[in-house]
Amino acid sequence: MLSSEVGRYLETLIPEREQEIREIEAYAKQNDIPIMELTGIEAMLQILKFIQPKKILEIGTAIGYSAIRMAKALPNAKIITIERDKERYERALFYIERTNTNKQIDVLFGDALDLYEEVAKHAPFDAIFIDAAKGQYQRFFNMYEPLLSNGGVIITDNVLFKGLVATEEPIENKRIRQLVKKIRSYNEWLVHRDDYETVIFPIGDGIAISRKRGEGE
Repeated sequence: MLSSEVGRYLETLIPEREQEIREIEAYAKQNDIPIMELTGIEAMLQILKFIQPKKILEIGTAIGYSAIRMAKALPNAKIITIERDKERYERALFYIERTNTNKQIDVLFGDALDLYEEVAKHAPFDAIFIDAAKGQYQRFFNMYEPLLSNGGVIITDNVLFKGLVATEEPIENKRIRQLVKKIRSYNEWLVHRDDYETVIFPIGDGIAISRKRGEGE
């Protein structure tokens, strides 16, 4: 993880976002809704610009922040995104309409673990972004990676979990302790897969980039 001082410094170098984006960021902060950290999403957007995916699957819409940022950075991309919380789903629709990204983004309401058949209608995807329930990361990956095109990438957010995956100090909160254990297990499982090349960047809250190997690699 980058130090807080370095993180704050890097944020000062990020270009100012347009008003509608800053409104979403402010709403998320005021209502304690987790969205990607600024340094993390800027790094992800740069990676996606290099890849130029035509179709992206996002697992975990929240209020639409990441989907909208991806749509604006990749005006030729189509984004399918999933949200199970009704209030967040409706807020996402509001912001997507407000930012004029509704032609690029389709939001599916429901649990990602129940929507495979619906999502499969839109496959294949050139990129999959996992940013939902941390304890389910491996299940999300296993369920949806068959819909990824050869050479495609799977991006997972929060894989360093505020640095807790690296701490040797005891974690008193049982729920947090269990989450840390699951994320550590996910990271280890991810980097040892033979069919993917994975690198973890200590940016934002930790981003894992996993590229699917093509035939013959």
